Order: sequence, then C-alpha cells, then structure tokens
Amino acid sequence: MASSHFDFSQANWRKSSYSNSSGGDCVEIAIDLPGRVPVRDSKLTSGPTLVFPATAWVPFISAVTAGEPPV
Repeated sequence: MASSHFDFSQANWRKSSYSNSSGGDCVEIAIDLPGRVPVRDSKLTSGPTLVFPATAWVPFISAVTAGEPPV
C-alpha cells in the first residue's frame, strides 16, 4: 500500500526493541492507526513508509519471531 495516501504527521512512532544503539537496523512502527501498521526506517523519517494491513502484521511478526521466513 503506498504511503502517499496517509498522513503520518500525528502518528505515534515506536522503535523496535531489536534496533541497535549505534544507529543501525532501526525500524519504527506507528502504533495508533487502527487497521494499519506503518513501518519506516528511523534514520530516514521523511523517507518512504510501508503500510501493512493489521491483519497481515500479526502473522508476519509471528513468523519472524519463530525464525520462519515471512511469506
């Protein structure tokens, strides 16, 4: 889903607990947009944002956590 259809200016972003402290591997998600999970690189906050349906996000995180390749 293209991010150009959404306004993220008021979004509440949360950095992944797996992001490292030296500035690498930083992924953030917006946690307050019902039905959608926007994902961005915290080092490029004005860059592109991927938007996933919330129904796809939970199985994706479950697969990644279990060490399975996401489908």
